Amino acid sequence: MLFVVGVPRKTTHKKSKKDSLDKTEKKEAITPKVRQGEQLDKHRTNIREIIQCSNATPIRCRGGIGYACCFCKDQFPDPGDLKKHTIEQHDDESKSTFMKGKDMYGYLVKVDITALQCKLCSKEIETLEQIMDHLKDIHNRNISTDIPNHILPFKFDTEYLRCFMCHNVFNRFKALQEHMHTHYRNYLCKVCDAGFVNRHLLLCHNEGHKIGVFACEQCTEVFDTLRKKKLHQRKIHDGLNKPHKCGYCDERFKENCHKIEHLAKVHGVVGPLIKCKACDRTFATQQTWLLHTKKYHLMQRQHKCTRCEMDFFSKRELTDHMVKHTGTREYRCEMCFKSYGRLKTLKEHIRRLHPEERRFKCVDCCQSFDKHLALKCHISAKHGDNVLNATNI
Repeated sequence: MLFVVGVPRKTTHKKSKKDSLDKTEKKEAITPKVRQGEQLDKHRTNIREIIQCSNATPIRCRGGIGYACCFCKDQFPDPGDLKKHTIEQHDDESKSTFMKGKDMYGYLVKVDITALQCKLCSKEIETLEQIMDHLKDIHNRNISTDIPNHILPFKFDTEYLRCFMCHNVFNRFKALQEHMHTHYRNYLCKVCDAGFVNRHLLLCHNEGHKIGVFACEQCTEVFDTLRKKKLHQRKIHDGLNKPHKCGYCDERFKENCHKIEHLAKVHGVVGPLIKCKACDRTFATQQTWLLHTKKYHLMQRQHKCTRCEMDFFSKRELTDHMVKHTGTREYRCEMCFKSYGRLKTLKEHIRRLHPEERRFKCVDCCQSFDKHLALKCHISAKHGDNVLNATNI
């Protein structure tokens, strides 16, 4: 079902009739407010009817631990557990208060419609729009279909996060949520034609198109757009340069992939894996899956050797290859001063011939290092622990 955003129609008038002009201006000033109020009431009624008359589960957010309940503070790593919790622990009376006092200007509802079913007749239904039509036409429920839909539906019926409308795969729920705006284009950006489910998100997006002088308050960097400034602040300054926080122990990470590794190794929480559609490999992050796809299945080779016909996926691979042509040996062993053309070869040399020189040992996995700084970096990256997990051997 296609929802069309209504636009108030301006009343025509003649400039010579001042009284008529005044009445028209007053009418146009009041009409949008009345319509917004009517839309808010209809939206509230729609979502309450859907939640009370079906097994659709609202999702408050996906926080540090998992999917958060809209009716209490509980969070669940698996959305199926949230659905079970909501159905068993919260009755229709508590659900009837959902969304009261909320302003539709910046509000949207996220609902899990996995195995969607009407509670009134037990009919299985595929989509959010179909359950709305079903409740209205079959059960005569108070459902309004003449307003923009501010409800984003999600299905968790596969082992990985997937948009059930176009089957795109995502590693994070936030990324999937942002993607859903492409299917619910209630408000459109006039600059880039991006679509958004509500007006608030469109206005926030429009701020990124403004050009001017935007100075970072924490350093001397200056940017020509607000979006570039915010990206800089999030990457460089926010959270002590570590914006990704673990919901279990509050440890922070610079990259989301490091947080995912930490959750799996320290807390035993394994996120949804992305399965490659061209082979049997699986990946923890969308980034690693994309790199794998580009390198091994799309066969992208943008880095070409200037001395032979070979080409490579990464600049590092090309650099290692060039050693064959140049004969340079810039990596030198500090123990025996033997030089190598590749860092990988030097590390293998040290591992085989100088194990006694690697005095700093990790007590968790027994891997040893020749420098204490290298051991600290290893512990931070692999074990998420402090530097006390080290012994001098």
